[in-house]
Amino acid sequence: MKEFFKYVFATVVGIIISSVVLFVLFFVVIVGFLASLGTEKVKTVKANSVLVLNLDQPITERTKDNSLSGLPFVGDGERTIGFADVIRALKKAKTDDNIDAVYINVSSPNAGMASMLEVRNAIIDFKESEKPVIAYSEVYTQGAYYLASVANKVYLNPQGSLEFKGFSSQITFIKGALEKLGIEAQIIRVGNYKSAVEPLINDKMSDYNRQQVTAYVNGLYQTYLSGIAESRKISVDSLSDIANNYKIRLADDAVKYKMVDALKYKDEVITELKAITSKGKKEDISTISINDYIRNLTTSNITSDKRIAIIYANGDIVDGEGSADQIGSERISRAIRKARLDDKVKAIVLRVNSGGGSALASEVIWREVELSKKVKPVISSFGDVAASGGYYIGCAADSIFVQPNTLTGSIGVFGVIPNFQNLLNNKLGITFDGVKTGEYADIMSTNRPMTAGERFIIQNGVNHVYDTFITRVANGRKKTKAQVDSIGGGHVWVGTDAVKIGLADRLAGFKEAIAAAAKKAKISDYKLVEYPEKTDPLKELIQNAKDNVSTYYAKKEFGDNYMLYQQMKKAVQMNGIQTKIDYDINIR
Repeated sequence: MKEFFKYVFATVVGIIISSVVLFVLFFVVIVGFLASLGTEKVKTVKANSVLVLNLDQPITERTKDNSLSGLPFVGDGERTIGFADVIRALKKAKTDDNIDAVYINVSSPNAGMASMLEVRNAIIDFKESEKPVIAYSEVYTQGAYYLASVANKVYLNPQGSLEFKGFSSQITFIKGALEKLGIEAQIIRVGNYKSAVEPLINDKMSDYNRQQVTAYVNGLYQTYLSGIAESRKISVDSLSDIANNYKIRLADDAVKYKMVDALKYKDEVITELKAITSKGKKEDISTISINDYIRNLTTSNITSDKRIAIIYANGDIVDGEGSADQIGSERISRAIRKARLDDKVKAIVLRVNSGGGSALASEVIWREVELSKKVKPVISSFGDVAASGGYYIGCAADSIFVQPNTLTGSIGVFGVIPNFQNLLNNKLGITFDGVKTGEYADIMSTNRPMTAGERFIIQNGVNHVYDTFITRVANGRKKTKAQVDSIGGGHVWVGTDAVKIGLADRLAGFKEAIAAAAKKAKISDYKLVEYPEKTDPLKELIQNAKDNVSTYYAKKEFGDNYMLYQQMKKAVQMNGIQTKIDYDINIR
């Protein structure tokens, strides 16, 4: 019997050890497989190549590592590209003897207006090389045409379409849906123009919001028309007439009104590119995508140890670490602090693309910007939107640079305390009872409406945050609090107007912001370093596994209504004091 148990024990131990070894081997194989996915081969740029700008992919603040996106529950395999990398690539291609031309491939870009302007300006700069830029598409949405219109030649498929009809802004109001669910959004705010809460409490736009939305949509539209007018040599008035009367209905109309140079099929465009690159009729064109070309770019060969730090602050502003797509107060303030304490970093460029979020998180980040400004130059470069909390975190900089189509300002504050009493009591049959040691021991409770005393206390808190906000702006912009309050109140401004009223210093892009930082730091040779450091894709996959799976199934379940689901989810989760903007502009 003893021998039996000895053999049984040995067998069990052997199975356990074998299982552990197999698990370790399996884990090593999986990690190796994932690592191999992240290893992308650098492609050689052949002589007489065409650089292909695929601008339908999401144009983000920074190029993401999407090497794991083909795995289940991890994205949709779509590439992304950072606008700064596009600028860098086009600058290199301008002097690259192997690049003969640029081919713009765009139908429906996924990018904000200011980001598209950055890319557009980079293409204009490339054209100084006198290398041709050719754009072709079967379909041009309005955003696509904005990018393509800068090309030397713009071609459209003979049976294709070009959309040119003007801009619109539409807000989805969910007050009725919340009421049906038995949810009341209890709102406390400062600023008549602070419209982020209106979808929760109204069923249409307020007069204040209609006024400001009308102003900034028209401002964005004028920037759009002006850019096309300059590139295509068509007056703004003529373009307005074409859009207002919807004159581009067929492909032939696009030629008639000089929006495109000719109608061509893809094979005809390929023939033209072959002629440009000196290829024979039976030879293939040598092409390289913008994504592959970026990977070919070597790091700076400047030997100077002087550096300019680029701090990317992109997404909603949240407390704590946040994610790669959020501005976590801990993660971003730590990055700014690291740049501030590094003696090799001579200047900081804070790149902001955010509609705001947590007021407290904004204050935490503001503090680091304020401290950094005392020891080295800090320049804020605002992207598509830098409003509310996004403006808060950048207002302390020495200078603020905006694009004419940047949305900024929205200096206002609000608080949301959801009341689920009707949902819980009347719809789900859930009730609550308890004891408390003081009248306000359960303040901020979400299972009952606020009392008058609670509302008074919370309103004072919101007022205090607003007073702090306008004080930060007044000190940063060298204005009085009264002056800031007069242009605050939650009012959203386009970049052009922001410069006029003193909320920003210059109409300029990311490249100019870096040059200004170098000039203020009195340096000419420097390296660019980016913060915060990008998250390892495997680590991010493990950290976000739960969210990735839930998002995957939510998108699958709700389909086209996923955006509405997201909006309602945010509404019921929004709690506490917020500095946030809400906007939606359709240029498609």
